[in-house]
Amino acid sequence: MPCHVAGSFAELCRHIGDGAGAAIISEEAFNGESISPLLDILQNQPPWSDFPVILLTVSGRVTVESERLRKLRTPLGNIFLLERPIRPETLLSTLEIALRGRQRQYQIRDQIHQYSLAQEALLRSEKLAVTGRLAASIAHEINNPLEAITNLLYLMRCDPSPEQLKIFLADAEQELARVTEITKQTLRFYREPSQPVETDVASVLDSVLKLYTNRMSVAAVSVQREWRTSNAVVLSTPGELRQVLANLIGNAIDAMRGGGHLRIRLSEQHTSPLRGSICISIADTGIGIPPEILPSIFEPFVTTKGETGTGLGLWVTSEIIRKNGWKIRVHSCRAAARSGTVFSIIIPKLGEPFVTSAHAAAAIAHT
Repeated sequence: MPCHVAGSFAELCRHIGDGAGAAIISEEAFNGESISPLLDILQNQPPWSDFPVILLTVSGRVTVESERLRKLRTPLGNIFLLERPIRPETLLSTLEIALRGRQRQYQIRDQIHQYSLAQEALLRSEKLAVTGRLAASIAHEINNPLEAITNLLYLMRCDPSPEQLKIFLADAEQELARVTEITKQTLRFYREPSQPVETDVASVLDSVLKLYTNRMSVAAVSVQREWRTSNAVVLSTPGELRQVLANLIGNAIDAMRGGGHLRIRLSEQHTSPLRGSICISIADTGIGIPPEILPSIFEPFVTTKGETGTGLGLWVTSEIIRKNGWKIRVHSCRAAARSGTVFSIIIPKLGEPFVTSAHAAAAIAHT
């Protein structure tokens, strides 16, 4: 077996950093603070790593010195004790076991890396899907006023009276203004910053609802806005906040295929521990979420839409919320007399303590 002889713990740590599979250490090397570099590197291993150490101990009964050495080696973690004198085949067998375990750790590391790459790919694909759905909504919204303008032009050619012609022209101007507003909204999406900035939640909500106007009209879904605060400014990437809201509002519309009522509430939380937070509630009167699915709705590929759903929308939503340190809660009911689902998103107000994903994960709860 290829090996390297290290004259100090510092040199041993360099070999570990270079990819050593295991270390064989004699107990006599435990002298004073000499073990500190090894303890540092072992206590700061990545989650997948548990570096194996084979320690050659002195035979004999328990003494004050042996107890001191035992306390020194306790923090080493994945340790194999071999009492000298050692038969060569015993040492070799122990080393092979340690190396096999280390190899499995590297396999776990590679699997974690592959999972991370797959997760990133899924996030990108769902973001593209959301972009496609928004583009389709924009196309529908632009197509409606264009059709109205086409009809108005046809009526103008039918030699109407001057008074009627003025009415047709006014209607056409109104429809063109609507197209202009939709175009401005679309350009605003394109020019939005990719870093967190001061974001007015009400404006983002209004822009999402405008994009879904045609879809809600076709589905016979009415909308009720309840803006209970006039200062709903948060630190957020507008695109990510819009994607979260578009996912939740889109799901709410899908749940009300036969018509229903969508209530959007924007309020400020004043009670501990959510003091200084903005709460966005999206409630529908749809079919609700089955109780057996509710605990896992934020997991990838979980869907209640059958073959028409990817099962990625709520997972991406939860990932965005987790990354930003926000919170999301869901309550759903499938009772015959009262059905529907309510999603609530809690976001710290601008100027309040902001928790990032590096320090805490989002609280995702269901009831």
